Amino acid sequence: MHYILTYELVENYIKDRQAFRQLHFDHVKASQAKGEFKMGGALDPPDKAVLVFKTEHPENIEEFVKTDPYYKAGLVSNYSIQKWVVVIGGGEDLKLKS
Repeated sequence: MHYILTYELVENYIKDRQAFRQLHFDHVKASQAKGEFKMGGALDPPDKAVLVFKTEHPENIEEFVKTDPYYKAGLVSNYSIQKWVVVIGGGEDLKLKS
């Protein structure tokens, strides 16, 4: 299953993230090594960030958030996790129903 994690970011996110950026990237790389994190980044303007995961255990995404240095530092004001039903693309062979 694919999931979209959306972070709502604080007003001074770009400036305030510097002290935590490498720790955040290390956190992301650990999730990526488990095969769960697929891609992510901030929107423009940077008031939100979107991260895409693939996992059979959505509680792992909740754990990702709670241990993310950005979240722990207060750079994330709110977040949501939504199941994403991928219909086409994503590097997978899918059979489309007409």
